[in-house]
Amino acid sequence: LDSFGLSFRDTMKLQCEVEVINRMLPTFGMRNRGKGNRAVLSIGKHHDRSIKNNSSTIHLLICTLKDKAGCKYKLKENIEQFFTKFVEEGKATIRLKEPAVDVCLSKADVNNLKNFLSTLRLAHRGSEIDTIPLSNLAPVKTSEVEKPKAKMVITSRKDYPLTTNFPYSLEFLQVSYCKLARVDMRMLYLRKLQKLDLSNNHIRKLPATIGDLSCLSELVLHNNHLETFSIALCTSTLQKSLQFLDLSHNRLRALPIQFCQLRELVHLKLDDNELLRLPYRIGQLTKLRFFSVARNKLPYLPCDFQKLCLENVDLFGNLFEQPSPLAPMIQLQIPMTLLEIAARATVNYRIAYGPCILPAHLCQDLDLTKTCFCRRPCLNSFIQVVVNLNLHQVSHTVVLVDNMGGTEAPILCYFCSLTCYSEFLDKYHQRNR
Repeated sequence: LDSFGLSFRDTMKLQCEVEVINRMLPTFGMRNRGKGNRAVLSIGKHHDRSIKNNSSTIHLLICTLKDKAGCKYKLKENIEQFFTKFVEEGKATIRLKEPAVDVCLSKADVNNLKNFLSTLRLAHRGSEIDTIPLSNLAPVKTSEVEKPKAKMVITSRKDYPLTTNFPYSLEFLQVSYCKLARVDMRMLYLRKLQKLDLSNNHIRKLPATIGDLSCLSELVLHNNHLETFSIALCTSTLQKSLQFLDLSHNRLRALPIQFCQLRELVHLKLDDNELLRLPYRIGQLTKLRFFSVARNKLPYLPCDFQKLCLENVDLFGNLFEQPSPLAPMIQLQIPMTLLEIAARATVNYRIAYGPCILPAHLCQDLDLTKTCFCRRPCLNSFIQVVVNLNLHQVSHTVVLVDNMGGTEAPILCYFCSLTCYSEFLDKYHQRNR
């Protein structure tokens, strides 16, 4: 089967839009309609009774929804010219001698179009055509010439397609309330899919091959049984396409640090999970504008959270701890180790590193480098405290954090030295006098 689901075993076929232009119309002061129709073009044998012995000749058959029986054109020594300048855009024109028409093709699969044109050339020359197994031309089915289906919504298990494939042309697919325990692998062949909604099912794990859907911009997994979000998805082509992700009402306890590589995200919904922490590098989601993580188990926000620039944030119903700026966790190394000095310099001067240069565990440590209040990096030598963050500093609209009308949430802060911590305390005491 090709990408249109058509069989090439007996008859060469091409599915595209076609406009047949009669070159004689301008002579009579008339002009063509100038609009193409969805059609199936076939190259095959046609028995011509006007020829002695009723022998067969090779013809081009063009079938549309209004004319499923189709219109036939002889091919042998009957093609005046091919126009293929825009073949890479799925366009081409075949100029026939008799009748004097131009067959204009558009919106065709590029590879199928090239193969089809090659076969037309062989049929025109009449040479080597016997090497291609062609059958008798026949009218097409209605399903072959109907406009490709772009949207499908299934909200009942009885409507779920078990014996038929999903239409190849789908751009929007919703499959909800079907008790799916896993993602149907047939969905992962829908290369034009832009929105996939699998909400209200029983899915526990996502296949890494979802990342092969290079056009996917919206993924809705609301109300499933997900416990993890794989690293493979975070490092797939979704990095360049995914803008809307709904993982609400699942069983997630954490997200991998690689999650922050999905840098095209604009909407992110994580409500009603069991999250104990947010990804450490969440500040890398620079395009994120709408973020909700209500009713989870977050004790505090990561330090990187204050780098976000949101339009709306909802953190209601989390188990936030009380800030304790005067009760720091001190983990300073005095004097600093050589590893700490080297790590700080590597990050501070943006020196490139990777597994080919450093051991993998050191690369992982560098990926988790903390940022001090003074914006300098620190690795294993730091002072850690929990302070309040006014959410209006990172978001235009803030949903109240609690029933008391609060708009502040605890956030982790790091200090690379006693000097930086002392400067922070001075400012803290000035604000609270």
